[in-house]
Amino acid sequence: MQDIHHILKTYWGYEQFRPLQEDIVRSVLADNDTLALLPTGGGKSVCFQVPAMAKEGICLVITPLIALMKDQVEQLKKRGIPALAVYSGMNRREIDIALDNCVYGNIKFLYLSPERLLTDIFQERVKRMKVNLLAVDEAHCISQWGYDFRPPYLQLADLRELLPNVPVLALTATATEQVRQDIQEKLLFKKQNVFVKSFARANLSYSCLYTEDKVTRLLEILQRMQGQSIVYVRSRRQTVELARFLQSRRISAAAYHAGLKFEERSAAQQAWIDDKVRVIVATNAFGMGIDKPDVRLVVHLDLPESLEAYYQEAGRAGRDEKYSYAVILYGPSDVSDLHQKVEEAHPPLELIRRVYQCLANYYQLAVGSGAMSSFNFDLADFAKQYKLKTLEAHHAMKRLEGEGYVQLSEGYYSPSRLFIQLNNTALYEFQVMNPEHDALLRMVLRLYGGEAFSNFVKISERKLAEQLNKPEQEIKRKLQYLHKLQVIVYEAQNDAPQLIFTKARQDALNLPLNHKKLEELRSRALEQAKAMGRYVENTNRCRTQLLLAYFNEINDTSCRICDYCLAQRKKQRETEELDKLRGQLLELLHQKPYLPKELVQQFAAKDGETITNLLRELVDTGQVNYSPEGKLQKL
Repeated sequence: MQDIHHILKTYWGYEQFRPLQEDIVRSVLADNDTLALLPTGGGKSVCFQVPAMAKEGICLVITPLIALMKDQVEQLKKRGIPALAVYSGMNRREIDIALDNCVYGNIKFLYLSPERLLTDIFQERVKRMKVNLLAVDEAHCISQWGYDFRPPYLQLADLRELLPNVPVLALTATATEQVRQDIQEKLLFKKQNVFVKSFARANLSYSCLYTEDKVTRLLEILQRMQGQSIVYVRSRRQTVELARFLQSRRISAAAYHAGLKFEERSAAQQAWIDDKVRVIVATNAFGMGIDKPDVRLVVHLDLPESLEAYYQEAGRAGRDEKYSYAVILYGPSDVSDLHQKVEEAHPPLELIRRVYQCLANYYQLAVGSGAMSSFNFDLADFAKQYKLKTLEAHHAMKRLEGEGYVQLSEGYYSPSRLFIQLNNTALYEFQVMNPEHDALLRMVLRLYGGEAFSNFVKISERKLAEQLNKPEQEIKRKLQYLHKLQVIVYEAQNDAPQLIFTKARQDALNLPLNHKKLEELRSRALEQAKAMGRYVENTNRCRTQLLLAYFNEINDTSCRICDYCLAQRKKQRETEELDKLRGQLLELLHQKPYLPKELVQQFAAKDGETITNLLRELVDTGQVNYSPEGKLQKL
C-alpha cells in the first residue's frame, strides 16, 4: 500500500489534506463502510481517489451526472491515471471494450451511471474485476427522503452482494439525519460510520432581500459587488433575456441552459471560467462539478425547491475561502408560487400513465421491448405531437424517472467516436482491395494512432476533412459507409437530450405506480418548500444557524456576516452611539442649563436630528425639564 501523502503530492500537487479528508481516507483504507458529508467544494473526489490509488485494483465510482463523470475521467487521465466511464447512450461494442479493459488492463477508475449496474454485460464483467472500493457520489440520491431520489441507486444493494468484501464510500454535500440513516441502511453498511464536516461557511454571507423589482435590484448588486458571479433563474428563456439585459448595461454576461447546443454551452462556460465573462445566468443545470474557486457572488432570482438544493448552489461561491455572498431576491408572491409549483410537479396517476403510453407510441416500442434503449428526445415536439402541455409532460416524466421507468439526460453530449473492427492484417487487405478508402483510413491511423484498434477514440470529421482537402460531409458519408461494411464502428457526434427506457416497456394501463410513495414524496416536497419559505421570510435568527439546524447541526454562535447578523450589528452600533450621545447630553446639562439650539450646536451637524430626538426623549422621561427662561436643565 502506497503512502497517501505521497500520492496526494504526486498526482494532485497538495502538501496536505483538507480538514476531515485524511480521516475519511484512513477509514476507507481500514475497509470500513463510510459516509462522508462534505460541503460543495469540500474536496469529495480526493476522499475516494487517494485510497483507490493506494490499493491494488480498480475503484468503481457511481454517479448520475454524465457530464461530471466525463470531466473527472479527463482530469484523471491528465494526471496520468487510467480511467474510463460507462453511461447511457454508449454503443454496446464500446461498453464491451471498456469493461474488458477494466478486467484485463490497468484501469484504476471506472465511472458508471447507476442504471448500468444490473445490466448483464456489467454484472458478468464485474465478477472478474479486482475491485478495491465502491465510491457512491451524490449518495443522497439513494434515499427517497433526499431531494433528488433516483431509483437506479437502489440497485447498489445488489452490487454489494456481488462484492461482499469491498468497502463502500458514500459521499454527499447535503443530508438531513433521516437521509443519513437511510443512506447507510440502503447501502448495507456493516456498522454506522459517518464523517460530517460542519455545514457552516465562515466566509459566505447569506442574504434574502425582499423586492418588487428583482432585475433592478440585481443590477444594483452587480454594480456594487465586483467579481465572478452566478445568477440562477428558473426558465431557459429567462437566462437569455437577463443575460442580454446585463450586456445592455455594460456587464459582461452569458446565458447557460441545457437546451443550448453543446458548443454554445461549452463556450459560455469556458468564457466564464477564464474570466472573459463576469456573470453566467443559468438554470440549475449549471455548476455541478465545476471547480472555480473565485466565485464572489451567487444570486437566486427564483426560490430553489429545497434548502438542500439552495445550499449546494449557494455553496459555489467562495470556495477559495475568501469573503463571498449568496443572495436570494424574493417578491410578494414567491413563497406561495413555490408551493404551487411543487403541487404541479406531482401530477395525478392518470396523467403519468398517459405520458408513459405516449412515450411508448413516440418510439414505437412494443410491450416487453426497449430495456436500456436510448433515444434522442425533443420535449417540445413530443408534447405537440400528443397535445400535451410541455410543463405537465416534463413533470410526468420526472415522476416516471422517480419510479425507475425512464431517465432523461438533458445536458447530454457525445463527441464523434470511432473503433477499427478489423485487425492490422485484415485492414491492410481491405485498403488494398478498396483503394478509394485508403487515404481516409491512413489519415485516421496517422491522427489517432493504433489505439483505435483496441479502444473507441474521439475523432474530428472537420480535422480529417482539412487534412484530406475534402468536404466534411463527404468524410461523414465515407465513415458511415465503412461502418455499414463493419470495417469500423462509427458513432457520430450527438448532443440531443437522451431518453433512456431503464426497464422494458410495460402496459401503461397497468403500470404499477407506487401511489403511496408518490404521495409521500409530494408531502415531503411540500415540507421542503415550507422550510425554504421559512428561511426566506426569517427576520429573527442568523441565517447560518437556520441552515445548520435544518441539517441537524446545532450551533449557538452567530455567523456575524449574514443579512440578519449585519442588521443586528448595525442596530447594536446605533444603540451604542445613542447611549454615547445621551450620556454626553446629560453631562453637558449637568454642568449648566442650555437653550435647545445651543445644545444642538455642541454636536456634529450630522447628529442634529438625533440630538433633537434625544432631547425630546429626555424631557418625556423626566430626566430633564425646561427652566422658566426656556433653557433645558438636568433634574
